[in-house]
Amino acid sequence: MSVSVKGLTKKYGEQRAVDNVSFEARQGEVLGFLGPNGAGKTTTMKIITCFLPQTEGEVEVCGFNTEEDPMEVRRRIGYLPEHNPLYKDMYVREYLGFIAGLHKLPNPKARIDEMIELTGLEREQKKLIGALSKGYRQRVGLAQAMLHNPDVLILDEPTSGLDPNQLVDIRALIKNIGQEKTVIFSTHIMQEVQAICDRVIIINQGKLVANDPIDVLRQRISGETGVVVQFLEKIGAGKLKEIPGVKEVQKIENNQFQLISTKQDIRPQVFQWAVKNGLTLIEMRQEVYSVEDVFQKLTKN
Repeated sequence: MSVSVKGLTKKYGEQRAVDNVSFEARQGEVLGFLGPNGAGKTTTMKIITCFLPQTEGEVEVCGFNTEEDPMEVRRRIGYLPEHNPLYKDMYVREYLGFIAGLHKLPNPKARIDEMIELTGLEREQKKLIGALSKGYRQRVGLAQAMLHNPDVLILDEPTSGLDPNQLVDIRALIKNIGQEKTVIFSTHIMQEVQAICDRVIIINQGKLVANDPIDVLRQRISGETGVVVQFLEKIGAGKLKEIPGVKEVQKIENNQFQLISTKQDIRPQVFQWAVKNGLTLIEMRQEVYSVEDVFQKLTKN
């Protein structure tokens, strides 16, 4: 495993910012790390990247313990924090050269050229960082995080401040990086999670409340599924409760209803029941719960 977190706890006095959290992040996957403000996401990321010590528990990155071998851990991690710390009085290329020097890269110019092209900074590379828009500053932060070709990339709100066109480019870049490396990706934009992430972790009040692949995560809401149906003929909501597996019926409009079921998919039963009763189905679709639906369900107090 690229990243292994076991029983991680961080206390500030009596407060537990992170409370006995355990998970693993594998090579070749993008792991979405979600939670409300103050849930403990950033604290967890700072512990993994050796910016903060834990109170209890153990963290390993590429086999190196964060407490015993912090320098080896840092060599293998690229980190873009939520508040991107850049030297605004430096030029883009100058700054990346400075970072390359810190990492003692053997061929810095070629690597800097590669990162500038990869993050779309060609037109901005000779500008002062302080003169860049927030979106381009994020790109500079992403470039410095990837400059030393780390095995693990930790991104805390990396798409903050990007315009829609930039969002598409950066999402594609992160998805591409995640095919070979381990990416831990924090965001509040649920559409990004569904577009980018292979697996999702949700943390709430310091505790882990979900750790599932995207498709499995959507089934976490009470085990219920919904089917929207509409008939050509007029029918009462009470009649629809005859359908096997239907738990609840909610009228939407005219002859359109939402059927709530405890089964995974009741569409075959709905179709057979309609045929048996001589009814014409003009619409039938299964509702798929989004990551946002699950997030709200698991993090509301």
